[in-house]
Amino acid sequence: MELLISVVGEHEVDAAVAGHADIVDVKNPREGSLGANFPHVIRAVREATPAAIPVSVAIGDFANLPGMAALAAAGAAGCGVQYVKVGLLGPRDGDEAFALLTAVCRAARDEDPAVRVMATAYADARMTGSLPPLERKAGGTLLTELDGAELESFVARCREAGLLCALAGSLRATDVPRLRELAPDIVGFRGAACRESRRDGDLDRDAVLRLKDLVAQA
Repeated sequence: MELLISVVGEHEVDAAVAGHADIVDVKNPREGSLGANFPHVIRAVREATPAAIPVSVAIGDFANLPGMAALAAAGAAGCGVQYVKVGLLGPRDGDEAFALLTAVCRAARDEDPAVRVMATAYADARMTGSLPPLERKAGGTLLTELDGAELESFVARCREAGLLCALAGSLRATDVPRLRELAPDIVGFRGAACRESRRDGDLDRDAVLRLKDLVAQA
């Protein structure tokens, strides 16, 4: 498994890199679980991150607005990142999700053919009304909103489809043993990598190192 660590700005890059994060992720938690950050922040993070470490960027928890999502994806891909993450909050069925993702993929790859798109579904889809993850988290976490069988099925279906599988969602260090059993390609953390485990706190190098050590045991 690879360790993805979310940062909110270039001032947190050193802690993520020193903690041996495999992927540095840029988002803005003030605008949602996949809140988009500003282009100048994304560029600054990419410049501050060693070239060998990929950077991912969240572009938002999107309503069913393919044009707006495509425009955001093009802007993110133009910042030199390797991954663009889009939240499928608005689509209500497979056709709507497919249309939005088609628009995002085309726009991102027109800007940079090498960029990869991550489609993100929500473990708490029952509460948000969005597309359930097994077809495409308000107060809980990934591991409380989806049971073991659901998560195992999700990972297996990603494998069968030849897709990269990433799991995230208010995960804690104590969740890593279970995540190792599920064996996704990527596990993502924010709060657990911050001081006092507060997602609005500063990223903590030692916390990232502890997560890296746990993930490396996979």
